[in-house]
Amino acid sequence: MYPALNILLTLVWAGLLGSFSLATLFSGFLVSYGLLYLVTRGLPGHPKYFSKVPRLIGFAGYYLWELLKSNAIIAYDVLTPTHHMKPGVIAIPLEAKTDLEITVLANLITMTPGTLSLDVSGDRQTLFVHAMYIDNPDTLRREIKENFERRVLDLLR
Repeated sequence: MYPALNILLTLVWAGLLGSFSLATLFSGFLVSYGLLYLVTRGLPGHPKYFSKVPRLIGFAGYYLWELLKSNAIIAYDVLTPTHHMKPGVIAIPLEAKTDLEITVLANLITMTPGTLSLDVSGDRQTLFVHAMYIDNPDTLRREIKENFERRVLDLLR
């Protein structure tokens, strides 16, 4: 309900200003988010929506940074005469349980250059990932669990 109301108020804001530019929509989203937060602050059972939006923005920033980093690593490896790749497949035990959680995690891993989600075990407890740069499998496994999976579960639960 609150996300839909926030979008509706954003569109009303843009309509009143007579501009549907990205800046207007962004400012309208922030203003309507703030107003909804203030109006519902005193209500019992304050909606989770207001804690998830900042986490979503934080996750988007983190993911963009990871994309830039992995692209730079691959570009460096392509442009240098020697390859630094140490490809392999690792198994990552999953805390994610639902189809949505597993799908989002697997897709984010696949969209990050240098990694590819291959399969999920039949019992849905393990995700198999191919990575181009595996210096230490335990370190990569820990990075995926602590950074990607933890953040995805934090957003979806």
